[in-house]
Amino acid sequence: MTISAKPKNRLSIDCRRKSASLPCNVAFANRCPCGYYNHPDKECVCGPGVVQRYLNKVSGPLLDRIDLHVEVTPVTFDQMTETRRAESSASIQERVDKARQVQAERFKDFPDIHSNAMMPSQMVKDICQINQAGRTLLKTAMERLGLSARAYDRILKVSRTIADLADSDEIRIEHLAEAIQYRSLDREGWAG
Repeated sequence: MTISAKPKNRLSIDCRRKSASLPCNVAFANRCPCGYYNHPDKECVCGPGVVQRYLNKVSGPLLDRIDLHVEVTPVTFDQMTETRRAESSASIQERVDKARQVQAERFKDFPDIHSNAMMPSQMVKDICQINQAGRTLLKTAMERLGLSARAYDRILKVSRTIADLADSDEIRIEHLAEAIQYRSLDREGWAG
């Protein structure tokens, strides 16, 4: 199976002589040429310096424009066979639909804005208000992780979305903390 991002926000999936093209805003990459860097069970076979050179090909300004950075690790056999019940897709869909309705209402007077991700910088300042504890947390994250002004806006937009999904009128510190942890690729030395 081949999955690749295509121009004009399309994701192309080719599998067994069938293909699909889906609308998306997504990017993805292996952490190293062999694909096993930081793998829990398999050892990376890339030589010294190869991983850092490989990762340096992804520019900071590009990473800065991506809202969520998520490292996907392989699922272990024990995790696959767990009997613990996960949240149902229907429940998740219901939460997402409700959050989208909240955003539709929020932006009803702005025909070109349909979601939190589309907010311009000034609107982020108006809509994504955080309390003093949140400002302290965000300031600390900005300084320690060396985050940019663009990352600051993205963190606030994502935290507003997390709050919407939690059916919260305000952005709480836990929403902000979750949004900050989605900026993992901004961290210095993310290659180890």
